[in-house]
Amino acid sequence: MKEIHMNQDTRRVVLISLLLAVAALIVFWQVKDFGFINYDDPDYILDNPPVRSGLTAASALWAFTSFHASNWHPLTWISHMLDVQLFGLSPGGHHIINLLFHIANSILLFLILMRMTNALWRSAFVAVLFALHPLHVESVAWISERKDVLSSFFWMLTMGAYALYAEHPGLKRYLVTLLFFALGLMAKPMLVTLPFVLLLLDFWPLGRLRGKEEPKGAPAAGIGRKTRKMKKRSETGTRTPKPAETSIQWSLLLPLVKEKTPFFLFSAASSVITYLAQQKGGAVATLELIPFTSRIGNAVVSYAKYIVKLFWPVNPSVFYPHEIVLPAWQVAGALLMIVLITLFAVGTMRRAPFLAAGWLWYLGTLVPVIGIVQVGAQAIADRYTYIPFIGLFIMLAWGTPELLKRWNISNTAIAVLAGIVLCASAFASWTQAKYWTDDITLFQRALKSTTGNYVAHFRLAYALSQQNRFEEARHHFTEALFIKPDSYQAHNNLGIVLRRQGKTDEAIRHFGEAIRLKPDLSEGYNNMGIALLSKGMSEEGLKYLQKSISINPSDPEIHYVVASAMAQNGRLEESLKYFGECLRINPRNAMAHNNMGIVLARLGKIDEAIAHFREALWINPGMEQARDNLRTAMLQKKTAESRRQRDGN
Repeated sequence: MKEIHMNQDTRRVVLISLLLAVAALIVFWQVKDFGFINYDDPDYILDNPPVRSGLTAASALWAFTSFHASNWHPLTWISHMLDVQLFGLSPGGHHIINLLFHIANSILLFLILMRMTNALWRSAFVAVLFALHPLHVESVAWISERKDVLSSFFWMLTMGAYALYAEHPGLKRYLVTLLFFALGLMAKPMLVTLPFVLLLLDFWPLGRLRGKEEPKGAPAAGIGRKTRKMKKRSETGTRTPKPAETSIQWSLLLPLVKEKTPFFLFSAASSVITYLAQQKGGAVATLELIPFTSRIGNAVVSYAKYIVKLFWPVNPSVFYPHEIVLPAWQVAGALLMIVLITLFAVGTMRRAPFLAAGWLWYLGTLVPVIGIVQVGAQAIADRYTYIPFIGLFIMLAWGTPELLKRWNISNTAIAVLAGIVLCASAFASWTQAKYWTDDITLFQRALKSTTGNYVAHFRLAYALSQQNRFEEARHHFTEALFIKPDSYQAHNNLGIVLRRQGKTDEAIRHFGEAIRLKPDLSEGYNNMGIALLSKGMSEEGLKYLQKSISINPSDPEIHYVVASAMAQNGRLEESLKYFGECLRINPRNAMAHNNMGIVLARLGKIDEAIAHFREALWINPGMEQARDNLRTAMLQKKTAESRRQRDGN
């Protein structure tokens, strides 16, 4: 076989890519043992029938036509369906896929920056920060944030394809770039800002706003073969060029903007679809709920908070409550910070274009999630920094060495400092990832990190109730209602806990309040009906259960509850109708088959009962109740046949 020889630069690129993967694996491999989280994961996977069914023609069609979870991101749905196809509902496989996408994104970011700038170590520093920064833990460790890592994968591919196109423009390369962009939008609409980022790349590092003339001595002047072979390279060689005095030809801007017209059109279409989806799902907060002045103030402060978190990523929380009224000094201070950094970046644009490019990247890519159009109740979110922080990483990777060299600090000292920063970041990410082990750990941490956190109290209470820790759950549901008294979800779930504690009258009051706050709450009517039945109020209870079905006729569990209630009240023929509907929607409900068999046996329809007991055992071979019922039914059939034979004789 012919030996493959790699030059020193290629070996370094390969080695750094491998080290990136290994570092991310060391920090995040622990996620394979983590579970699902009761925040979004049920809506996205566990309680989502099309996703639970795996990838089929019907589920794929649903992915492209549904606004489920207030979003339109068909590729994200399809990726979850593939996970279910491969791993079932075992969370470890889902977590590993998230991690693999994150590793791929980190390596792609390194390779793309390296190709565009020819700056090996600076590109590597950006990529390692991206891979190991603690604020990126959420995007990796939260299964529902598949949309984050998946869309970023297509973001990186779009950037890489665009770099190749900029090097040698052509229709095929242009269309490939546009295709990757379209796929990214179908994974998460946050890519709507990518066309603006491509314009930033035209400015730096691609240098397309400087025409054909190469800037003198700049390592980032181009991406072609000649540039990559330059002897004066700041990262791969020993000599460091002076910063480029960039002469921008603004007349080239308009053609570059026109060149991206299809990208802008795709972004506009995605923005409209996303707004409609979020508005239909009730995810867009009204101005009455969060006034526009509060949104502006929060947006300004959020830009500053994210920068603070870049350098001091402590006290993480899966949810940060929104403060309607922010102190004026916070808003003024944050605004002053933004203005000063912007003026500095613009003022140094000629000699340090990477500062302006990185800063505008950060400001621009945060726009969709900065809260002007408020989606959800969070003030900020760590996951929102996944792409925007790349801009700040670029500023640090290119700006810090230039600053330190002016202070006559050696390259060795700079390398040691970078190593310390990266090791600290890796340790912080490794530590913070542990908070995602399970629901209780995650939301207890959120309560320690924040105040007035309704979501953390509610989700922690739900997790505790699932473990039958009812008194603790009751406490946190009550705290959630103290913070947000109009939460129909907290009323409903507190009612469930109270009913299971035997406090039925209190439970009924909370179910009633939940229904009052949300008159179409199917689950509320269902729970109210069950509570009334437990008090012997059969007719009233069944009315509530039937109302629940009328609101949500496609939920098999509600049909099951109504069927069971009617059977307990002696209305056997009616119960068969509801058991039948339950099994029509979900034929693999073993308990429904078993209970329907019991009803059929009580009605004397032994053969039909036997068929359902056998079906229950086929679905769940370990179901002893169905096995006993089948044995009893077979004995009844045999006894009946013997009796008929005796009577015949």
